[in-house]
Amino acid sequence: MKLLVTKIEFDFDEYGDGNPEWQLSQEEQNFITDNALGLWDVESEDELVDKISDTTGWCIRSIDYQPNAPHSLTAFM
Repeated sequence: MKLLVTKIEFDFDEYGDGNPEWQLSQEEQNFITDNALGLWDVESEDELVDKISDTTGWCIRSIDYQPNAPHSLTAFM
């Protein structure tokens, strides 16, 4: 099953126990988030969050996804 992740928010706050020296920069957070968006191949919807967390190494706060579908700007009518 292929699922399209359209929006995702990770829990970056738990990293470094609040120590500013160990916090990720906004650029690093954006990189991780941007790389999690897109198409994921999973066995079931229940597996999606675990697979993304395992792949990125970050816990997920919220996620929006849908079954894979043609994009409205690139689909042929």
